Formats: sequence, structure tokens, C-alpha cells
Amino acid sequence: MENAPDQADSESPRKPARADEPLKKVTEKTTSFAQFSGIAFQMLATIGLGVWAGMKLDAWQQNQRPVWTIVLSLTAIGASLYLFIRQLTNR
Repeated sequence: MENAPDQADSESPRKPARADEPLKKVTEKTTSFAQFSGIAFQMLATIGLGVWAGMKLDAWQQNQRPVWTIVLSLTAIGASLYLFIRQLTNR
């Protein structure tokens, strides 16, 4: 005797309809955390590279004022914010 598709088999336990929902929420949170921490490291690397390049250029040109450090660090901050916003809108 076969069971109809809508009848539950008494021998096999059925999962609740929302058993995987807490796991899905945890997975979404973990994925979101990983994505945002990756963006933070990307911003840190971009700004650090700009500051480092500016300091090297200032030392090479023997500037009295750190012109290249200021210019390249501000440019790196702008570029990292642009990339951050672009990545957020692509989600």
C-alpha cells in the first residue's frame, strides 16, 4: 500500500517547514561579515598605498612640505570611498 504524496509516512520523521531558516540567517550574516571585512581591508590597503607612495615621492623630491603625501592620501581616500559605494550598490 503506497502513501499519497500529501500523506506523511509514519516511519520517517518529517522536518519542520522552517528548520533551515536559522541556518540561512547565520549563513547570510557570515557572508555579509566576510564581505564587509574584505571591503575594509581593501580600503586600508588603498589608503596605505597612497600614503606610502606619497612619502616616497616626497623623500625622492626632497620636499619641505609633504605635498605628495597629502595629495595621494586624499586621492586614495576618495578612490576607496568610490569603490566602497560601488560595491555596496552592486549587492
